[in-house]
This record gives sequence, structure tokens and C-alpha cells, in this order.
Amino acid sequence: MRIFAGLFFSAILGLAAAESPRQQIVYARVSPNPGGLNLFIAAADGAGERPLLPESDLDYNPSFAPDANGIVFTSERAGSADLFRVNADGTHVERLTEDPAYDDQAAFSPDGRQLVFVSTREGGYARLWTMDLGSRRAKALTSGTGGDFRPSWSPDGSWIAFASGRGSDLPFAYGRWERLQLADLYVVKPDGSGSKRVSEHGQFCGSPKWSRDSRRVVAYCMTAEQTLSNRRALPESGPDGTDTRLVAFDVDAGTSDVLKSGSGVLFNPSFVGDTVGYIRKFAQGPGAGLYYSDGRTGPKGDIRAASWSADGSRVVFHKRVTTPAPTWRPAFSRLPGYQLAMTGILPSFSPTGDRFVMTGRPPNPARPFGSSIVVADTGTDHGHIVYQDDARNVLAPQWSPRGDTIIFSVGVFGAFFDGFNSRILKPADRSEGGAQVAIMNADGSGFREITRGPDNSAFPSLAPDGVRFVYRSFGASGDDGLKIGNLKTGDVTTLTRGYDNFPLWSPRGDLIMFSRLTGGNYEIWTIKPDGTGARKVTSGRGTDAHQGWSPDGERIVFASSRMGFKDEAIYTDAPQPYGEIFVMRADGTDVEQLTDDQWEEGTPAWRSGRPRLP
Repeated sequence: MRIFAGLFFSAILGLAAAESPRQQIVYARVSPNPGGLNLFIAAADGAGERPLLPESDLDYNPSFAPDANGIVFTSERAGSADLFRVNADGTHVERLTEDPAYDDQAAFSPDGRQLVFVSTREGGYARLWTMDLGSRRAKALTSGTGGDFRPSWSPDGSWIAFASGRGSDLPFAYGRWERLQLADLYVVKPDGSGSKRVSEHGQFCGSPKWSRDSRRVVAYCMTAEQTLSNRRALPESGPDGTDTRLVAFDVDAGTSDVLKSGSGVLFNPSFVGDTVGYIRKFAQGPGAGLYYSDGRTGPKGDIRAASWSADGSRVVFHKRVTTPAPTWRPAFSRLPGYQLAMTGILPSFSPTGDRFVMTGRPPNPARPFGSSIVVADTGTDHGHIVYQDDARNVLAPQWSPRGDTIIFSVGVFGAFFDGFNSRILKPADRSEGGAQVAIMNADGSGFREITRGPDNSAFPSLAPDGVRFVYRSFGASGDDGLKIGNLKTGDVTTLTRGYDNFPLWSPRGDLIMFSRLTGGNYEIWTIKPDGTGARKVTSGRGTDAHQGWSPDGERIVFASSRMGFKDEAIYTDAPQPYGEIFVMRADGTDVEQLTDDQWEEGTPAWRSGRPRLP
């Protein structure tokens, strides 16, 4: 009888779980767009270039096997980033890993029987793992929280070289909120012993590859500050015309020699016979692609990672291809109770959850003005512009509690839209010429500005009463903080003072949450609308921000840099490629991670209403 009762109780629980609707959260991925990275193979000089696979979604970071008959690569075709193997002729695709964690940047051992790769298994940080290809058993090789990247196995099998951010924090870039990436070169034996640093600590060197005699590694190096501008898809050259250097390090002697320097961003170097092959990024013109230190050139285009066959005759690589940014694209979630979808920047759902609003990018990449307010139906990949200002930018739309109006901010916002050309060097720079809070009907009619003055007033959010609204203000005089306005009376009161941003009123009306910069970190805080009860609810490393409320006001979704970089930023083409999406209770407990990759994920929003299962 007890057995029957237990089975009946389990069945009831299973039925309840099946009928319980999953939570639905959308977020923005800066780069790449879905389908925006594909694999190609060609002769070393670029002849005969062709796609490696007939169909692809997001395939990247290929690496030749020692016999050049097989290729290992990373793909998100099955959900999370996993390792796959394929023949060099594009046949027989085989999945090698199925862990929900992030697996990437694989390289073969010299006998072709093992892989070394980067994974976030067991802790969420990027560390090195090895895998026996026969048994598919994987084991951790490195540990720590700094992030280990781009491993390479020496030809004699005795060492694995890699780049690592261990011993470095996440400092701000000069006058910006993005974090710099510091990394040094290390070597370690395949059993995890003998780890030692090869390059000088304090700047950046990455992507080491071995010489044939296993004595030297070649890498690309730059200053820490350059790791911001050089992670752009079209980086701007440094003031001296030299963005990176290709450097050879003698592992035993501890010496180094510069092999190549010049204008352009040079990275992903490899010894290819008697020369060095590398990728070159360009800010303008058709020169991007593969080059060789002896003057030869290879395949052209926005190539991001390349691997040469042992004899140097062929090269396999991934490059960026043009694909549209998604309005709604289902995405992988680490937690089955949450449905995720990629969408545009700073989305917000209507009260019923059937529509959402977001910020559209400026139409001309060369002109940082003209962002728009876009409205779309939930679950569809098409939106329409309801408002646009060709001479300014609009930012951070939020739906009103009644669903009849949209509140947002309008201004230049150069630090947000003008690449890294705008720097905040003193408090007065935050005003950026001023910005105002505006409101309009949901169809784009009835536009009016509801704040005045020289301050930068932005990121508004309406209270459940639909009358009061909270927003952040950056003043030319340094009068920074959160303010509460009243649509009926026009009154404005000060809620906080300090570098506070992204305020959002709780659906229950009892709290306002925001992100505060203090002690070099952005943390999420909550405060009562009367200014009492201020409370810090996160304590992450670096940045916790871009927060959103659950429809019931019980939980918070947010973006965080707490897991650090998972790859060298130069490969990602994104300003903040450490952003991941998390959820937690409103008091900061029960933190859970939803995304896990090396891209930039941010500006999440929680769907209102009752999502239906697909």
C-alpha cells in the first residue's frame, strides 16, 4: 500500500511539474547574431575556399587533428557550446561533449588521442580540461577563478601552453565602464604539474602556439588598455599605429623576441613551416584576413580563428557572416524551468505579456544617431518602429502598468551609441549634453518630454499607480542619483545620491531596485520608494546590472560579470564578453545561472502574464 501511495504521489508531482508554466526571459546578445559564425576550409593561400559543413548555425574555433584528416570544432547547434568532430571533407559530424556547461577552444594532443579544451564544468569558470577520445572521459587540468584560454599541446607531448587571467582583476578601461582583460602565458604538464608563467605579468599575451621543436611558443601581445578597442569587430588603430605584436617566447630560457609588428590588429599566430601565419583585423578597407610573416597572404574576410594542417598546406577557420539581428530567437537555458529567447536591446513586456518593446539600433553604423523604439508581438521575429528621432537617440523604453503608454529617455547618449569614442573622465562628463525622460502612447503618438534641464535624465520606470516614475539623473554639477517624478503634478523628489543607474519599480510597488557603482564594482541594490531601507543584494566580482523584476516581484533577473572572461576578448567582437544572465530572489539569495558562453549577454526582461509551453 505504501509503495502504491508513493507511486501515486510521484505521479501527481510529475503532472504538476508538467503543467506548471516555465518562466520566460528575453535578453540581448551583442555578437554574434544567430548563424553569424561559419566554418571554412581552403588551401593556405586561400585557393579553393569552401564551407566545411553544408549547414551550420553557430560553428567556430576549428582545430586540425595531427594527421589533418579530422577537425574538432565548437558548435551551439544542440544548445550549449559543445565540441564536435568532423572529417576534413565535411562528412561524419560527431558530437564529443554533451555537458550543459560551456566547452570550447579544443586542441589535439600530438598523437591525436586526446583533447585539451576550455570548459566551465565544476564551478562556472573557464578552466582547462583534457579528454581521452577513446573513452570520452574528461578531467580537470587547471583550477582557479581567473580564466584559462586557448590551450596548445607541444609536438613532443610534454607541455600544454595557454593564456590565463589568474592573478588579475577586472579593471575598468580608461573613462569607460567596460572591463579590461589582463592575461599572461603559462605552460603546464598534461598531468597538471609543473605550471609556470612564461610572459611578463601585467599586460596581455594570448593564443600561444608551439614551434616544431617544442622549445618556443608564438603569441600576440598588447597593452591591457588595448584589449578594449581591439575586441571591436572593426577596431580603431592605436595612436602609434601599432596595435599588437607577434612575439616568440623561449619557454626554457625565459627570453622573448618580437617577430612581427605593424598597423592593424594581429592575432591568432601559428608557426606554419618556416613562417608564421596570423589573422589581421582592420578598421576599414578589404584587408582583413590571413597573412604570413614572409609576405604571403591567405583567405580574406572577417576571420576570427584559424588552424593550419601539420604540413601547412591547408587552413580551416571560422569567420563572421552577415545575418540579421533577432527580434525573437529561442536560446539555450541551463535551467529547464526557464525559457530563454534572444531579442533586441533593453526589452520590456506589456502587462499582458503579448507584446514587448525594445531599443532599435541606429540605422547607419557610421552615424551614432537615430536609434528607435520598436514594438513586437511576443514569440515572433518581426518588430515595427513606433518612434524614432533622427537627430538624437532613444533609449530604455518601459511599458506602463496599464499598457497604454511607453516611457523612455531621449538624448545623444554618446557613451552608449558611439563605440568607445566617448570617455567619462570627470563627473560632469556623465551629463553628455543632457537627456530627458519622455512618454508617448503605445502606438507612437502623443510624444512629450516630461523632464527639463541640463542633466542627463534616463532609464525611467513607472510605479504600479501609473503616476509616479523613477529615473536616474547624471548632473553637470555632479548631482547624480535617482529621482522620482509625478506625471500629474510635475513634482520631482530626490531618492538617492551617488552613481546609481537602471532603476526599476517593483510590480508590487514596495521596492525600487537599481545598480550602484561603489568600490570599483557595480552591485544591485533595493530601496523603498520613501527612501528608507536601502539594501545591497549582490556581492559579485566586477559588474551586476541590467536587472529586471519577475512579474510577481519575488525575483530578479540580471546580467553579471562574476564568472569572468571565458575566451580572449579579441575573438568575440563584443564590448563586454563576460556578461551572463542570472536569476535570484529579491533579497539576493538563491542565485542561479541561466546562460553560459563567451559572448556578451545583457539587458534581460521577464515576461509578464502566463507563458505557455511550446
